[in-house]
Amino acid sequence: MQTVEIVLALLAAVVLSGAAARFLPLAVPAPLVQIGLGAMIAMVTKTPVSLDPHLFFLLFLPPLLFLDGWRIPKDEFFKDLPIILELALGLVVLTVVGVGFLIHWMIPPMPLAVAFALAAVISPTDPIAVSAIAQRVPIPKRLMHILEGESLLNDASGLVCLRFAIAAALTGSFVLHEAVLNFAWVALAGVAIGVVTTLVVTTLNAWLTRAGAEDAGPQTLVSLLIPFAAYLLAEKVHASGILAAVAAGVAMSFSEVARQTVAATRVRRNMVWDTLQFTANGVIFVLLGEQLPSILAGAVETVRTTGHHEPWWLAIYVVVITLSLGVLRFAWVWGSLKLTLLRARRRGEDRASPDWKIITATACAGARGAITLAGVLTLPLVTAAGEAFPARDLAIFLAAGVIVLSLLISSVALPLLMKNLQLPPETAGLEDAERARATLAIAAVQAIEHMQSSSPHAADADFQTASARVVDIYRDRLDGLTQTGEVALAARRGRGFEKEVRLVAVQAERQALHTLLRQRAVDGAIQSKLTRELDLAEARLRI
Repeated sequence: MQTVEIVLALLAAVVLSGAAARFLPLAVPAPLVQIGLGAMIAMVTKTPVSLDPHLFFLLFLPPLLFLDGWRIPKDEFFKDLPIILELALGLVVLTVVGVGFLIHWMIPPMPLAVAFALAAVISPTDPIAVSAIAQRVPIPKRLMHILEGESLLNDASGLVCLRFAIAAALTGSFVLHEAVLNFAWVALAGVAIGVVTTLVVTTLNAWLTRAGAEDAGPQTLVSLLIPFAAYLLAEKVHASGILAAVAAGVAMSFSEVARQTVAATRVRRNMVWDTLQFTANGVIFVLLGEQLPSILAGAVETVRTTGHHEPWWLAIYVVVITLSLGVLRFAWVWGSLKLTLLRARRRGEDRASPDWKIITATACAGARGAITLAGVLTLPLVTAAGEAFPARDLAIFLAAGVIVLSLLISSVALPLLMKNLQLPPETAGLEDAERARATLAIAAVQAIEHMQSSSPHAADADFQTASARVVDIYRDRLDGLTQTGEVALAARRGRGFEKEVRLVAVQAERQALHTLLRQRAVDGAIQSKLTRELDLAEARLRI
């Protein structure tokens, strides 16, 4: 019963963290609030949650990585793929090697393989915290897309490196050519299994759906099961379940384009996935906070692993490791940018170097988070010989410290770097969206005009009046979308004012509906229907 109460307390902390983060005066990301609430729960319950690392890994990582692959903007991802690969692969390898040797040099009692494992697990970045900060700080969209793409791939590359480091720590040996071949199998087989799993499941699901009416419940459940199926199948053949989950998510987005899902199903499924993402990310950080008191309580014992006796040495190690991650990231971003500009000049292109604040912000945006925590908790408890895994508690403490300190640095540095930064207006996406809207409106008008002439109700005056009214709505939209220059700017401002006025009107409708309900002028069924209509109207206005 106590376990159930702790789980409910963790979920309640996730709910409270969202409201608390919004009310705090500074741009404190929700993960930091969740860590604090988790620590409070641990101090109240006095009973730390016992985590099974492999179960923890299975429950949380596949759906989160699958969703990242599913929702990442594909055009922006492939456009910036070279930059993303440099960060997600090159920087991860540099981090594993450089920080791994640094950790082993600072803490000689920690075996080199364990140091590499720790470096591998702290190499993936976490975009969730940066996204929370971006809600209050104007981070350029392209930079956010690069950070999201980097996170999607470095999750996989970092955790694959972690897998090899753990194997080396357990066996005590590491053969380079065998590792390269194994890496090729792990990566390629993982990607293939992820893609095939999604294609097979979605094809079979589409065939079953054609046999009967589409139901939102089963469709949503199928989408929830795909990442777990891909992950488990890949692990069965000793491939990367992480890459399988990512590839399954990417394949899911292309499968969605090929097969049209009923709108109601898509809306309900997205709501379920949004809730799952919010809950899983939140629970991970709350669990980190819940584990912190017990980790800190063992700090005196853990520090002896390092050859010291004073607990403050652990804080020094955390600061040094975090700063080394930032320095390596800054150097890699700066060097990569200089090489890109050099290649552009050789091609005769004249590209301006971005503001140094953008480069520094890219380095500071490398906060660690959920993937790091989930990964470090999968360190084995014992070796193949049955002995305790060397320096496991120390690695967990250092990883937790890096997560907290990197989140603090990002939450403080990003607002300062982005403040008063003059960013060029990002009009390309807006213009593309308006052209697409105009194309859709033209198609709608043509379809209505064809229906007016071919419908069996064509002679009905009421039908013609209703059709003309709908056509007028689309023609008004077209008139606003085809304007240019100052007229277009004035039209956009007008649409902004119109949205504001319509939102006020929707709120007034809600108040009137509540009044009718209190007066018992409408029953529950009517109230539910009208509330849903108002919810959809408000959701469209807030897009």
